[in-house]
Amino acid sequence: MTTSPVKRRLQLLVLSLLALALLALDNELRAQSLMPDANGIQPGSVALGLPANGDPDGRRKALADRGIAYGLNYVGELQNNVAGGIRTGGVYIGRFEGIVEVDLAKLAGLKGLTFHANAFQINGKGLTGDYVGSLAATSYLEARATTRLSELWLEQKFASDKASLRFGQLAADAEFFGSSYANQFINGAFGVPLSFSANVPSGGATYPFATPGVRLKIDPDANTSLLAAVFNGDPAGPVDGPGDPQSRNRFGLNFRVQDAPLAIGEAQFRANQDKGAAGLARSVKVGVWKHFGRFDDQRFGNDGLSLASPASNGQPHRLSGDWGLYGIVDQQIWRPSTGEADKGVGVFARAMGAPSDRNLIDLYLDTGIVFAGMIPQRPDDVLSFGAAYTRISSAARQLDADALAFNGTGLVRSAERLLSINYQAQVVPGWQVDLDYQRLINPSGGVGNPASPVGAAIPSASVVTLHTLLKY
Repeated sequence: MTTSPVKRRLQLLVLSLLALALLALDNELRAQSLMPDANGIQPGSVALGLPANGDPDGRRKALADRGIAYGLNYVGELQNNVAGGIRTGGVYIGRFEGIVEVDLAKLAGLKGLTFHANAFQINGKGLTGDYVGSLAATSYLEARATTRLSELWLEQKFASDKASLRFGQLAADAEFFGSSYANQFINGAFGVPLSFSANVPSGGATYPFATPGVRLKIDPDANTSLLAAVFNGDPAGPVDGPGDPQSRNRFGLNFRVQDAPLAIGEAQFRANQDKGAAGLARSVKVGVWKHFGRFDDQRFGNDGLSLASPASNGQPHRLSGDWGLYGIVDQQIWRPSTGEADKGVGVFARAMGAPSDRNLIDLYLDTGIVFAGMIPQRPDDVLSFGAAYTRISSAARQLDADALAFNGTGLVRSAERLLSINYQAQVVPGWQVDLDYQRLINPSGGVGNPASPVGAAIPSASVVTLHTLLKY
């Protein structure tokens, strides 16, 4: 498909702006909101432990005085499938993350306006597809090796900063679906529920994708947030080229606006988040998403026959729209005497459901317990135990049963289950190392193993990960 001259010029402009920013800031960028201090340094940065805050010539401070903040982090993983799956073996995957944020009130007198851009440089290859065969990615880093623009937006605050409107290229998982306790884990399913990412076109506006959209956030008080967003519903576009969505939008520069929209709404309620609060910290989120495109029936063709029937024309019945409901609870169950909301012992639970007839996955659940700062000599270490359950939809299971009945062979999928243990150790502030174990039970719900000559299901896999994160 050819690219219009206007679109080519827009892509070149964005690349040029990013290149200039990277050169001017010595590539010292990272990909999450910085929340910088007066010196332009993000919380938890290794720079805080360096002489002169890692800014000997004062350039970072000078930029911060003008409202320009920047940072960098690097995440790297050695992952090895030590048993089961498609085959055993290991990989290395890494990701540089960079971000620029500009307070345009300081820089240009535009009160309440912020500019944000971030990008990834991804190297290596993930473990999941070639070694494990699961629906859940064994690492949240997994993505095609490339340099990719992620988010690029402006945000305007108003109503005494109790509301904000963000517009541009957005990532839905930057603000929706998240559990602070679940984020301790390496497996990607603990980030974005599979009943969303596996069901919507190209995985939706979730890592590694962002897509044009607009988001409204209202904070009626310190403990309540209401969010609503509309995104372009397919960040990679329909399959008219390579089948892999990440190949169709390899550099994050497609800027698609012509696809059916995706809308998400989420209400967030918090309690006892301040240090020293008398009660236990709690966060509750409830949300809904709605996609306005058309989706294939998971069992029936447009001729009314099962798609597994030899008499079927093989054309799925098309259904209008898709949707899902979800809820998330983060609950502290023991608060240390030092009073932090993010220390002590906490539990989490998430659930998301979606219609069976048009989705591969109709139910996703995860839960876990997190022990943070339990060793006095190591107050920033975290030990976490988690579990997840991903159910193949009843319509997809019935199609498997139809295929078995017609062909006399085959497998009927059920559900994929995941157990995970993670220990996160802080080497120095801004540098952490994790040792992570995952047990992926019944990968992809019980599909045939491509390495099996008799078509047996992929056996359960055990994955060990050495993970490191360096923030600057």
